[in-house]
Amino acid sequence: MAGDEGHDRARLWDDVYRTRPADALSWYQAEPTLSLELIDALGATSGSAIIDVGGGASVLVDHLLRNGFTDLTVLDLSEAALRTSRQRIGAEAKVGWITADVLRWEPERAYDLWHDRAVLHFLTGEDVERYRATLRRAVGPEGSAVLATFATDGPERCSGLPVTRYSSRELAMVLGDGFEVVEQRREVHRTPGGVEQPFTWLAARRLPA
Repeated sequence: MAGDEGHDRARLWDDVYRTRPADALSWYQAEPTLSLELIDALGATSGSAIIDVGGGASVLVDHLLRNGFTDLTVLDLSEAALRTSRQRIGAEAKVGWITADVLRWEPERAYDLWHDRAVLHFLTGEDVERYRATLRRAVGPEGSAVLATFATDGPERCSGLPVTRYSSRELAMVLGDGFEVVEQRREVHRTPGGVEQPFTWLAARRLPA
């Protein structure tokens, strides 16, 4: 049954990216300003291994490449979303592309920084526990994480699906023990259609064992 659910989610998001231009989707950002600021606040360097979870068609990877980062991975459930980015960036770009459900993905290496803008808030119940377990396996002993979700006064649904809204304290609880909050932010994202969506952002660093 779990496999069927993952397949259904992949099909849903593939349909979204196949039927609408990436820059018309509600979560589109031409300039991922807060992502870049928080990645910098966590001390990432050009050689840091960064994974953008749910990065799909996001242009964050473009900006990181432009800023000299050399060890980048983008993971998304939707092959159609990843195809959009690969075609935009070009085959010569040194980026690892992973088509996988983060809830069932088994990391094969450790990453210095986990970035997630707007995957977590689609998860509920046991799926949040699976997400936490995957994040903690993927983030190295001196690694860090940037998480962004709808804020407590943000939308209750997105793309027809219910979402969970978070405060910064609740995001820290998702990470669990062993992470130190470095910075927290609030952002009001304006969608391509002009709708305002409040987001909660959290940057945290793993504490030494």
